[in-house]
Amino acid sequence: MAAAARARVVHLLGHLQRASCQCPTHSHTYSQAPAFSPYGKTTDYAFEMAVSNIRYGAGVTKEVGMDLQNMGAKNVCLMTDKNLSQLPPVQIVMDSLMKNDINFKVYDNVRVEPTDKSFMEAIEFAKKGAFDAYVAVGGGSTMDTCKAANLYASSPHSDILDYVSAPIGKGKPVSVPLKPLIAVPTTSGTGSETTGVAIFDYEDLKVKIGIASRAIKPTLGLIDPLHTLHMPARVVANSGFDVLWAVRNPDDIEARSYMHLASAFAGIGFGNAGVHLCHGMSYPISGLVKTYKAKDYNVDHPLVPHGLSVVLTSPAVFTFTAQMFPERHLEAAEILGAHTRTAKTTDAGPVLADALRKFLFDLDVDDGLAAVGYSKADIPALVKGTLPQERVTKLAPRPQSEEDLSALFEASMKLY
Repeated sequence: MAAAARARVVHLLGHLQRASCQCPTHSHTYSQAPAFSPYGKTTDYAFEMAVSNIRYGAGVTKEVGMDLQNMGAKNVCLMTDKNLSQLPPVQIVMDSLMKNDINFKVYDNVRVEPTDKSFMEAIEFAKKGAFDAYVAVGGGSTMDTCKAANLYASSPHSDILDYVSAPIGKGKPVSVPLKPLIAVPTTSGTGSETTGVAIFDYEDLKVKIGIASRAIKPTLGLIDPLHTLHMPARVVANSGFDVLWAVRNPDDIEARSYMHLASAFAGIGFGNAGVHLCHGMSYPISGLVKTYKAKDYNVDHPLVPHGLSVVLTSPAVFTFTAQMFPERHLEAAEILGAHTRTAKTTDAGPVLADALRKFLFDLDVDDGLAAVGYSKADIPALVKGTLPQERVTKLAPRPQSEEDLSALFEASMKLY
């Protein structure tokens, strides 16, 4: 390489390095040797994107039978829930399977916000069916349940905790081959069609835990914006809050379509970079739910939807983390509509928190943890439920103590 050309490359790499994130957990700098962050820790010098294949467009669900036929599938498990089993998305999938002469069986007993018990029921169905491919039609609950069924049916002698992340599970690596899985999301927010994560409530401890492995990510995600038309207004909002997307007017078809695609992009992002405190704190918020039942959810059990449980702590969390990289927090606030040109870096946390509160207030989100049934007396249990979530909490740019977590939950009791 000529000296001048080499110099230009080095200059470009240096520019990219200076522009990249310098936080301790996401410092993907573009140098040929490990660099040092302002915090004295070595940083990564490369990153890798692991993601499912994605096909987006109105009507792409009709192609699922052809895709399975091309995969050589002969005996397919179609997973969904009771509500969706009566709606067009599932009917479109079944029509496509029949048109392409694909034999299939329907499992429609997926639980919204699944538990270890509901996972086991789906796993037993999968084991008995000896399926050679899977199709998941639904939201994150359905896709996660189907991932687990595929995994444990492919590893039939494994205990449910074998592949669950430590410290609650054994965190064993997945070494068995899995069957093809096609995900057809009907909600916008979880991004589960792109990720190798499956989350469930572990009822003995009343916390959410998860399986995280690239091996379980779907083979293909069919992102069909027509399916969002069958979501009630609050389901649209609560599912989208998981990635801070929402549609103010549920009849806005264009907005719903873009949100459906944005959900997949967000899944690609956090499926690779990870999530942190809001998610770690959300797991006990969902797991310890008492009597609260979210509007528009046709379920027979108390339910704080995952997206809602994540977003309720966001103002407090980002106020807490802002000092680690205030510029990024101000950038997020600007994206949410805040005027940040004259904002000081020391104000980054409050500025972003206020932008989030306005966003949530405009979308009629419940007024903090108190509005979904929690009080200060519940904080010790919420903290206890967060501590095992090291898979995500250790990704936070700012370390947190038990006292910090207590303060964050207390600050999240009321939002407005």
